[in-house]
Amino acid sequence: MAKIEMKNAIAELDGDEMTRVLWKVIKDELLLPYIDLKTEYFDLGLKSRDDSEDKITYASAEAIKRLHVGVKCATITSNQARMEEYKLKALTPSPNGIIRAELDGTVFREPIFVKNIHGTVSCWKKPIVLGRHAYGDVYKNCEIKCPTAGKAELVFTGVDGKEIRKTIMDMKGPGIIQGIHNLDKSIESFARCCFTYALDRKISVWFGAKDTISKTYDGNFKAIFQKVFEEEYKEKFEKAGIEYFYTLIDDAVARVMRSEGGFMWATKNYDGDVMSDMIASACGSLAMMTSVLVSPDGNFEYEASHGTVQKHYYRYLKGEKTSTNPVATIFAWTGALAKRGELDNTPELVDFAKRLEKATLATIEDGYMTGDIARIAEPKAKEVLDSWQFIAAIKERL
Repeated sequence: MAKIEMKNAIAELDGDEMTRVLWKVIKDELLLPYIDLKTEYFDLGLKSRDDSEDKITYASAEAIKRLHVGVKCATITSNQARMEEYKLKALTPSPNGIIRAELDGTVFREPIFVKNIHGTVSCWKKPIVLGRHAYGDVYKNCEIKCPTAGKAELVFTGVDGKEIRKTIMDMKGPGIIQGIHNLDKSIESFARCCFTYALDRKISVWFGAKDTISKTYDGNFKAIFQKVFEEEYKEKFEKAGIEYFYTLIDDAVARVMRSEGGFMWATKNYDGDVMSDMIASACGSLAMMTSVLVSPDGNFEYEASHGTVQKHYYRYLKGEKTSTNPVATIFAWTGALAKRGELDNTPELVDFAKRLEKATLATIEDGYMTGDIARIAEPKAKEVLDSWQFIAAIKERL
């Protein structure tokens, strides 16, 4: 059987631990037998990033900009324990944070629904698309551990030399301070990405922040979203029969939990990080959610929305076969391949990606699945498979 040809490459960003192991299995079993796979490979494993002082991370972001499509494996963001475990030279920043900042993108995450997996929020009948601003906030913060009492100040010096200075706190003892930032341009891009994506999907947009408390920072998000909507999208939304509305983040959470789904929930960076895991878990598993970073320049990076599955990796190193769910990683590859086929006018590549997704869901709906979703399957799973068996079962249907 002739393999499907790719006209152009995609940026392939390898990762860490158990997801790195399954990354290779997915390629070997589900992709390489069928596709003449063209990628530009970047090893974003923790040690590789440390050895290159993160130059490889920036290079991978540049490759996504140049090729317009990337696919990324889950990676470790280092902490003190990881620094000691991997004997790192320094604590490395989040590779996701670097790539998102370089692409100035918005992350869209959506749960993967299958007929026999029923989530814990019974009123959710349709997927909730979560649009996460992928720039700034705590992910590009500046922090100080204050060793003594003292005066903490926020200072801005303009290019004209004028200074704005505010007292954060007259601290009576040791403590901590944090500075975060955002840019109007990035918030505008975030708003446009959300509204454009929602128009394409014909779904309404909800946006929530805390402008009653954060009158300047969150208030700026609210004002920019409203301005972009009124000037560029209001008439388009009316014609499409969808709506945009803003509410406080706590009210948004309450509304989401009472809704039936079928809309986009636009969130600031940290809110989206937390709430996407809540939605994924409530819908069945963190491994049953798609994730795509969309930049205003028309660049796309597909990834799994979960981490590296550290505990399973330690078991794997002991020689055990684990029942790690690879669905989100498979869908990262299918999303990237479908987008490559769409941009290059290669319909057979788009068709293959869709068939691989259908084969993956059919395997689960036939009753064969990994342990994380077997616990909540109804009817009960016919067989709980390890990762290798599950991928083999998908290959049979493919």
